[in-house]
Amino acid sequence: MRKLHKKYSRPKKLWVVDRIREEHRLKHKYGLKNMREIWIARAFLRKVRANARKLLALPPDLRKKGEKEVLGKLERYNILPGDATIDDVLSLSVEDVLKRRLQTLVYEKGLAKTIKQARQLIVHGFIAVKGRRVTSPGMLVRKEEENEISYYRPIDLEPKREETQPAEEGQQEAPQEGGENA
Repeated sequence: MRKLHKKYSRPKKLWVVDRIREEHRLKHKYGLKNMREIWIARAFLRKVRANARKLLALPPDLRKKGEKEVLGKLERYNILPGDATIDDVLSLSVEDVLKRRLQTLVYEKGLAKTIKQARQLIVHGFIAVKGRRVTSPGMLVRKEEENEISYYRPIDLEPKREETQPAEEGQQEAPQEGGENA
């Protein structure tokens, strides 16, 4: 049986006003459910940056292979362009990671009208990547999968409106007070 572990760590000081304001701004902009989703993106970024700092400490001949791996991963997720250097990894922000989430890409592609609706469509199983249903809005989408995002099954996003017939004169019913059988 697989043992699950947390993909994030909480901030050491939870009640820092500037951090809380910034997290609320990101939460609203990217339609996140809670702060934990921001912390997951931060943990991903922290891990990548730590690898980059370790590589910078190595001699240039040993650094090449590690650089290729780190930059290759970020290029596959389209977080960094192909001609990026290891110094560019250190300048990444949390928003760069949040832009690659499935929820954000569904909204940007126009499959949903709002960022919140994008999350709802994913969770309810209406979105597919490469023809396979995906129900995780926080999934990081690879560059080659980006064009493969589509609806899993047809959905009508327009609200259904009842067509009203123009009433003929004299046949309008007045609303009754006290219920149907008054």
